[in-house]
Amino acid sequence: MWNFDKFGDNIAIIDESGERTTYAELQSASKTLLSQVSSRSLVFNLCANEKGSLLGYATFINGGIVPVMLDAHLERTFLSALIENYKPDYLWLPHYMINEFSDYCMTWSLWGYTLLKTSYSKTYPLHDELALLLTTSGSTGSFKLVRQSYANIQANTESIVEYLRLDASERPITTMPMSYTYGLSIINSHFWVGASIILTQKTLMQKAFWQQIKDYSATSFGGVPYIYEMLEKLRFFRMALPALRTMTQAGGRLSPELHRKFAEYAVANDKKFIIMYGQTEATARMSYLPAEKSLEKCGSMGIAIPGGEFSLIDSGGNEITAPEIIGELVYKGANVTLGYAENGTDLMKGDERDGILLTGDMAKRDIDGYYYIVGRKKRFLKIFGSRVNLDEIEQLLNDTFPGPECVCSGVDDKMTVYITNRESTDSVIKFLAEKTGFNRAAFMTIVVDSIPRNEAGKILYGELNGG
Repeated sequence: MWNFDKFGDNIAIIDESGERTTYAELQSASKTLLSQVSSRSLVFNLCANEKGSLLGYATFINGGIVPVMLDAHLERTFLSALIENYKPDYLWLPHYMINEFSDYCMTWSLWGYTLLKTSYSKTYPLHDELALLLTTSGSTGSFKLVRQSYANIQANTESIVEYLRLDASERPITTMPMSYTYGLSIINSHFWVGASIILTQKTLMQKAFWQQIKDYSATSFGGVPYIYEMLEKLRFFRMALPALRTMTQAGGRLSPELHRKFAEYAVANDKKFIIMYGQTEATARMSYLPAEKSLEKCGSMGIAIPGGEFSLIDSGGNEITAPEIIGELVYKGANVTLGYAENGTDLMKGDERDGILLTGDMAKRDIDGYYYIVGRKKRFLKIFGSRVNLDEIEQLLNDTFPGPECVCSGVDDKMTVYITNRESTDSVIKFLAEKTGFNRAAFMTIVVDSIPRNEAGKILYGELNGG
C-alpha cells in the first residue's frame, strides 16, 4: 500500500514526547513485526494514537495481514464477544493490557505494544481482496464490521491526496482515534505522500495539545462537528497558529452558522477550511467542498471526490435530475467497500456492492451541482462523529432494563431516550455512557406515561417530542 523505502529519512511520526521516527525506521520495525505473524492472519489491533498502534496498522496493511481496528478502551465484555465471534489469530495491544489476556502467548514487543498469539489459528479463511475491518456503530453490541479492500483504500487515498493537494511537507495532528474511518483516512493519505504524522492522545481541552501544535508546527487537523463546537468555545479564532494551513470537517453536518464562522476565519487568515462527507462503507470520503467555495456554498457537503459520482433517487428508485428536489443520495466509486461482516464466516465474502452505495441520507442538489444533506432515511445519529444505530440502542436498553420501555430518538450529538419509568433514568444514562464510551452529555431522558403506537404496534416516533 505504501512505499516507505521511497521516503527514507523523511520523518514519518512525531510522538507526544517529540521523538521523531523516520520512514526508514518505521519500515525496519515493520519488517520485524511482520516476521512474527503468519501470512494472511486476522489481527485485532487495539488502537490508541500511539506509535506502537500505528506501527501495527502500517505493518498489517502493507504485509497482507488483515487488521480489525478497535479502540483500546472498548468495553471489555463486548471485546470478548468480538474475539469469540471472529476468532482472531493475534492481538496487537498496549503493554498495559497484557494481563487481561494471560491465556495467550506473548510473541514480540516494541514501542509500548505487544503481539499476543491467541488460541485460534486461521479459523476463518479470508478473501484475497480483504484488507481491513472497521466497526460501524461503536460499542453497542453489534458484531457488524465493514469489509474494506486494498483497492478501496488505495482509490480513496489517491483521491484525498488529489483534492487536498497533499505533499511531504504536511504535518497533520491526530484529533480522532485511528479506529475511526475519518482518523484512519488522514493517516492513509499522509503516509502516501511521505508526510509527518503528529501523534497525540491529548484532547483539545488540554494545554499540552495546543503546545504540540505549536512545537511541532502542525499544518492541519480534522474534526467532527463536536470538535468544531469545542474550538469555538476555546476561542480558537484568537489563537496564533502560523504553521496551520488546513482544517477539514466530516463525521456529521456542521451547523451553517459554525460553517460560516470557520470559513470566514480561513479566508481572513489565509487558511483552507474544507467540508467533507463520507461513510465507513465508502472507505472514508465521498465528497468535499473546495475551500474557495466554502462561503459561497455554506451548508453544502460539496461535490463528489475525484473518481466518484453522486445521484439522487426518489422512493421508487427513479433518478432525480431536477435541482432542489430531495431524494436519497447514491454514490458510485472505486472506494465503495465490499460489504459487511457479522461473523467470521463472512470474511470470505467478495464484493457485494459493485461500487454502488445507497447512503441512507436524504439530500438535494443545487443548480450548480453542489449537494446538501437534509436528513436521514434510516434511524441513525452521529454522536461526536461516530454513527449510532438507534434501533440497536433501543434493543440494548430493553434487553438490559426489561421493566421500563425505552425508545430512542434525537439529533446528532444528543440522543433522547423516552422511558416509562422515572426511577431508571439515571441508570440508563450511566449505562449508555459506559457502554458506548461517549460522555454523559450526549444523552438525555424524557419520562412518558406510555409509548405511542399505531394499531399494528409500530412506534409512532413522530408523536414523541423531538421525534
